Amino acid sequence: MAAQPPVFTTLNECQDCYKCVRHCHAKAIRIENGHAAVIQEACVACGECVRICPAHAKKIRSDISRLRQLLADDTPVYASVAPSWLTYFPDWTPGQLISVLRQLGFAGVSETAHGAQLVSSATATFLREHPEGLWLSSACPAAVDYIRKYHPHIADRIVPLDSPVQAHCKQLRATLGKIHIVFFGPCAAKKNEADRHPDVLTLACTFQHLDQLLHESDIVPDPNAERETFILGSAEEGRAYPFEGGMNDTLRDPAGPVKRYFAVSGLENIDRFSATVDPVHGPLHFVEMLACHGGCINGPAMKPGNCTYEALERTDSFAQTARSSSLGRDVPYDLSHDYPSDSYSMQSPAPDQLSKALQSVGKFSLEDELNCGACGYDSCRDFAAALLAGKAETSMCHTFLRKNFERKSSALIKYIPAGVVIVDKDLHILECNSQFVDLMGPDARTIYDTLHNLDGVDLSRNFPFAHLFSSILKNGGETTKFSQTWGKMVVNVSVFSIMPGKVAGAVVQDVTRSEIQREEIAERAQELILKNVHTVQEVAKLFGEHIAESEILLNQIAGKFSDRSASMGPAHHDKRSLS
Repeated sequence: MAAQPPVFTTLNECQDCYKCVRHCHAKAIRIENGHAAVIQEACVACGECVRICPAHAKKIRSDISRLRQLLADDTPVYASVAPSWLTYFPDWTPGQLISVLRQLGFAGVSETAHGAQLVSSATATFLREHPEGLWLSSACPAAVDYIRKYHPHIADRIVPLDSPVQAHCKQLRATLGKIHIVFFGPCAAKKNEADRHPDVLTLACTFQHLDQLLHESDIVPDPNAERETFILGSAEEGRAYPFEGGMNDTLRDPAGPVKRYFAVSGLENIDRFSATVDPVHGPLHFVEMLACHGGCINGPAMKPGNCTYEALERTDSFAQTARSSSLGRDVPYDLSHDYPSDSYSMQSPAPDQLSKALQSVGKFSLEDELNCGACGYDSCRDFAAALLAGKAETSMCHTFLRKNFERKSSALIKYIPAGVVIVDKDLHILECNSQFVDLMGPDARTIYDTLHNLDGVDLSRNFPFAHLFSSILKNGGETTKFSQTWGKMVVNVSVFSIMPGKVAGAVVQDVTRSEIQREEIAERAQELILKNVHTVQEVAKLFGEHIAESEILLNQIAGKFSDRSASMGPAHHDKRSLS
């Protein structure tokens, strides 16, 4: 069995939008650190998450490298192609389809619809032999797995026969001997069949991956390929299988025991149907189950928009063959297949645990349970159960996040030591704090104390710096003006964008006291400087006078000394020199 599951998430591409949780009817998604991971034991590989993921983070396993290895092997490889190829490659003829696959290295190509014809014939025989109760088709592997996991009580009502692709593989192997068989189709769940029964179906790939492989190999259809033919010849009524109700059309028996044929597509519809029917008692009813809405033509690996009316008409024209019923077809192969229950369900949490989980996201009463579905679950209680099961995170609850944000932002605005105001594009107040009201004056305080807000007040009439909002609302960014005069106040004003073109905010800080203190400090400093200058001048003056007096005194001393030396004469001088 392959190591990687059929459907998985590329985590670094996941944008935590929870769209896959909303659309996954099996709720086989676990949110971990904001990313959506597939719970493999709960997944039925319907591929709906792949189809709807806006970030393309959900993927279907490609198996292209394994296919290349098979084609390089000595054992011949044959392709089993689902009939919905006509809507995926609407411009190709059957011969051109065969030509591109043979260019890739396939020994031959056959239509999966041959297996569908065998299954329809065997199903009709089975229903004649079991003429009571409800029976479910075995054709769609995703629908079959959904019943086995989520309605195990009626798993034994699945007709115990192979799916069309497995029946086709048995037919090919009986005809061709030792071969590899690769299925191409619009389905992810076929990969589960190949993983579980590799001795029957070697590999399952999608049309998308075939398209990718052809592009990488630079292979294009041969315009002169009409001489190419399908192995086992062209299929007939089995080509109707991709359409909802197509299988029923191939096995209707006017003389048979079936009272009603139902075609149910989409897992949610299968769920509703299975939850209400009595599977054992009553007349015989047959249900054709398809996981994809409308059938395989809307499979997860189909091109968006390819299922147009023209494409359906073209496909249907291929189905209009000489034979429209599979009744009486020879089935010389053993198509028996058991489908045991494989129950998967979350353990129901105890009421007290559920209450604690609800309280963790701010749901303290029934009125708090909005059941908005933003988290992806149908109700707040389902979400709380998913929290307890480790499948969800509290951050998935948008109302909880919003209320938390509002509480935090309100607290921040309330307690910040400055005036804060938020306005819309018309400069009408959306929110402000009490500090801003005080700056606005006594009239604003009266209104605020009465209404507890100034919501809707036109700021341009009462706020002298309203003009600062114009460019910010238009261009975004922010601007700050320091030491602006507002009446008797001096304020610093910072205006910033919140939602460009729609919402902007401002922080206004009263710095009047700071400015007064700054002026007082400047005046005191000026006084001190003047005093210091005066002192320095006085010191300089005194020092200058002292220098002058010292110079006079020294000159006088020097003069007297010079006079005394002259009166002593030369002898005295010589004596002093010798000594």
